[in-house]
Amino acid sequence: MKKFKLAALLMTAGLFLSLGSQANAAGIGYIDYQKVQENFPFAQQAIKEIDAKALEMQQYMVDKEKQYKALDTPLKKQNFEEQTAREFKLKEEAYMRLKSQKEEQVYNKIQAATKQVLVEQKLDAVVDYRVIFVGGVDISDIVIQKLKSGKF
Repeated sequence: MKKFKLAALLMTAGLFLSLGSQANAAGIGYIDYQKVQENFPFAQQAIKEIDAKALEMQQYMVDKEKQYKALDTPLKKQNFEEQTAREFKLKEEAYMRLKSQKEEQVYNKIQAATKQVLVEQKLDAVVDYRVIFVGGVDISDIVIQKLKSGKF
């Protein structure tokens, strides 16, 4: 019976030691995605392109409103409204595609750089900074440097 208790005690101690050594071998990194995005030149350029497209759509509507006011018959106005609505819908769809495409490109580049930092820093995982209450390693600046260097 004493040998059984001793064996159980040794196995339990070994389990805690092995879990403890695994916890020390790696860690959790966290990233402030917004900060990274704001300091990533490619992301800033993408935002400028998206904003330019939005301004283009606004200008289109201002121009169409001026043209609409110049029309004199209800039939012309109705036809103009229908045509403008179709054209605007196409422009809006193109805008949404551009926005989605640019956001995906930015996200993929940030994710690729973050994966490299994860490997280089020997981390187990990288999470959003809002998930961490205590502990972890902030790798936001490292990711920003990697993105700016273009080596990811």
